[in-house]
Amino acid sequence: MKPSISSKTLFPVLILLLFINTPLISSSSSSSSSQFIKTSCSSTLYPKLCIITLSPHSSLIQTSPKLLTQSALNLSLSTAKSTSILMSRLLLHNNNNNNNNKKKLKAREVAAMNDCLEEITDSVDELRRSVGEMGKIGNSKDFKFIVSDIQTWVSAALTDETSCTDGFEGKGMDGNLKKEVQRLVRTVARMTSNALALINRFANLNA
Repeated sequence: MKPSISSKTLFPVLILLLFINTPLISSSSSSSSSQFIKTSCSSTLYPKLCIITLSPHSSLIQTSPKLLTQSALNLSLSTAKSTSILMSRLLLHNNNNNNNNKKKLKAREVAAMNDCLEEITDSVDELRRSVGEMGKIGNSKDFKFIVSDIQTWVSAALTDETSCTDGFEGKGMDGNLKKEVQRLVRTVARMTSNALALINRFANLNA
């Protein structure tokens, strides 16, 4: 039985969260800012997603590599948090089905969901650390050391996210649930991949 909260509902909500409280774009700087974002995003694996998610923040980013990197990290963190919340709701929905004698997830599916949720929770923590360290750049002489730590944490977050769906491989898993989780995780993993690419670019610019 397919969960009542469908991927068609969850995915638009997740994307919508990326654009909440975005600053207005100044007409005087939007052109150079937009071009800067487009050029920077060309270094990522998912340039279209990069441009779509960062463009609403162009008035804040301007043409600053540091602000671009900070924005990418913050967006990745926000997406990871949202993914964690949505997956928790899916598990809660399953528990409610159990209490109401409705069809519930199999034990293997619940285990896979819990493992995946744990991986996403770890990635949230790693991305949060990265955002915190990014704020120290400019106030410290240890640029290379700080950036190296950020690269390590974001790489770890990406590994956690990409391995999140490993438990859903093989037969006997609910197809709808598998697709739903994969869709959610794919988005956050691509956001984190883009953030890592922009961090590497930022590091190279200041090498």
